[in-house]
Amino acid sequence: MSQGHTRRRTLALVGTAGAGLVAGSFAAASDEHGGEDHGNESDEDHEDDGAEATARVRAAHLSPDAPNVDVAVEGETVLEDVPFRAVSDYLELPVGTANVAISATEDPDTVVFDEELELAEGAFTIAALGELSGETQPFAPAVLEDDPSDPGENARVRLVHASPDAPAVDVTAGDGETVLFENVAFGEAGALEVPAGEYTLEVRPATDCNDGDVVAEFDVAPEAGGVYSAFAVGYLEPDCAPADEAFDLEVVADATGDGSGEDGGDEHGNESDDHGNESDDHGNESDDHGNESDDHSNESDEDY
Repeated sequence: MSQGHTRRRTLALVGTAGAGLVAGSFAAASDEHGGEDHGNESDEDHEDDGAEATARVRAAHLSPDAPNVDVAVEGETVLEDVPFRAVSDYLELPVGTANVAISATEDPDTVVFDEELELAEGAFTIAALGELSGETQPFAPAVLEDDPSDPGENARVRLVHASPDAPAVDVTAGDGETVLFENVAFGEAGALEVPAGEYTLEVRPATDCNDGDVVAEFDVAPEAGGVYSAFAVGYLEPDCAPADEAFDLEVVADATGDGSGEDGGDEHGNESDDHGNESDDHGNESDDHGNESDDHSNESDEDY
């Protein structure tokens, strides 16, 4: 870990709860990847081969004070008793409009999300963010667009800030010598590519010089060809929070080198260092989603 010039790209989550925002987020995400063209091509292609166009959708329970939940699509329960920190496998759903509802497992009348979503081709995560109590952050399910494409000999990692009481953070490696992500606030995410290997990630409160005190460290080991999502969850101060869920990094594999998606567990890690150019590639993707600029000092000023 030598250089410290790796550039961070962040993206605002594609949508937040509310009929207009969430329903539109799938279509918007598709458009950013050529959705209109793909949609037309997809219709023609599937008419020819008889296959049905599908969206790959999964759920991530990232709300620390919310109970276990059930997820239903078009009135049919597809996930049951999903606990905090769990990230489901992808569900293959037909492209088009679908009702998605999330309710408390022990109290089905408590519905925390019930919206008509316009599903487009691609991979997406519906993430339950914030707190039901709203003590620090309001509860707001959001839709993230996933990128399971093969990163080749590197690994691609996305960091999602979902810790309600944590400030904006910098993530460094090598005793602060390398900055991986900077000034990532709650409800934001960033992605970059790194070589396979073992790394110790240092989470710090964001500062202008990326030198805040380390509040947590995580050992991670991304594999070549792997695509990972690292969700920062829980509370920095659980004793003062509505739920006793300590700050942690929940890392899952979105895709492996053979193109399959698996639950990577805590052992599959994310980013590392020295790869500003690779970060730039994914920053451009993030720029598309979040309309971020390439100038990170300006980006941070605008974001925060």
